[in-house]
Amino acid sequence: MKNIGIKISLYLNYFVFAILLNSVGIVILKSLENFGVDEVQASSLEWFKDIPIAIVSFVIASFLPRIGYKKTMLIGLFLSTLACLVMYFGNSFWSAKILFASVGVSFALIKVSVYSVIGLVTNSTQEHNSFMSSIEGVFMVGIALAYFLFPAFNSNSNPDAWINVYILLAILTLVSFALLYFTKFDEGHEIPGVDLIDDVKQMMLLCAKLLILIFICCAFLFVMVEQGIMTWLPTFYKRVLELPPNVSIMMSSIFALSLAVGRIGAGIISKHIKWVYILIFCIIIAMIMVIFVLPKTIEVEVSAIESIFDIPLIGFAFPIVGLFIAPIYPLLNSSVLSALPKKLHSPMTGLIVVFSALGGTTGSTIIGWLFKNLGAEKAFFYTLIPMVLLLISIVILYKLTKQTKYGFTN
Repeated sequence: MKNIGIKISLYLNYFVFAILLNSVGIVILKSLENFGVDEVQASSLEWFKDIPIAIVSFVIASFLPRIGYKKTMLIGLFLSTLACLVMYFGNSFWSAKILFASVGVSFALIKVSVYSVIGLVTNSTQEHNSFMSSIEGVFMVGIALAYFLFPAFNSNSNPDAWINVYILLAILTLVSFALLYFTKFDEGHEIPGVDLIDDVKQMMLLCAKLLILIFICCAFLFVMVEQGIMTWLPTFYKRVLELPPNVSIMMSSIFALSLAVGRIGAGIISKHIKWVYILIFCIIIAMIMVIFVLPKTIEVEVSAIESIFDIPLIGFAFPIVGLFIAPIYPLLNSSVLSALPKKLHSPMTGLIVVFSALGGTTGSTIIGWLFKNLGAEKAFFYTLIPMVLLLISIVILYKLTKQTKYGFTN
């Protein structure tokens, strides 16, 4: 298979960062239990993660081709290794802030590079769509693994035992670093502008296009929903169903696994059905689940829970919403990126990452506020608002793409 070495390396990089980046929900739960902070303080970890992602993506995305994608990814992996060690030895809320700030910076470097390299190693829109969906699917598998990995290090007799997971994560980032270091690939030679100032100008010009503005709104709203649910699902299960912390974390893996299946499946289905029909169907089903399935989950009566197998079947239902929101992100990203010249993939990815990060932070913070002020039982119902706005935005986006080829004029 052509470019198999670099593709494996991209999969592994994304897999490792899935565990690191999306452990924030688990660390929030642990911060509430071990570090003596409240819900609003704990939700600030999302800001420490997402604001660096947004800033770094915006500042450097346009001229990453000048630095080199491989070199950029190596820097990100090295920073993450150091961050894991800081978390292990610090074992405090401040070290958690350092961890997620460092991982945020690193992920910005990794994601912009990965999305740009996808354009270099694929030769058609369908191939781009398939690889984008599969790599995002692998990302979700990594998230799901995190929900089993962290509980494996928990101990009822030692509240600090969970922190040992960061030694393993430091080792994983080093392995990923080594694999990438010895992988050779052609990074291409196309750059957005004639110099760094022109590179930034190219990114700003993208923002001026109505199609891109609507797409940015879609990315923001989707990640707002996804991250809001993912971050607070462990706390939801602990408070509403009163599950033990380990079981709450493992239950949240169902959401991540649903996202993985949905994204991998989207790469197959999108070869036969237009992306807009897939997304409209998925959003409508997701809204129906919030309206009808979530109340059933809240109302379920549970006895003493010792393991995940003691939970009634209805308790597993709500996380399946991930199956239906999963295709949205990769299909939107691929539809826009594959329409652009390859030299604009890096600045466009920068915009994707910036507004995805801002959407994730906004969603998590709002849900955290709702958890504190309205209670865990009501908080997730408010995800219906961004879902409705997302549905409207997707319809507008599709109409814009139909007006001119890919929504761009020469």
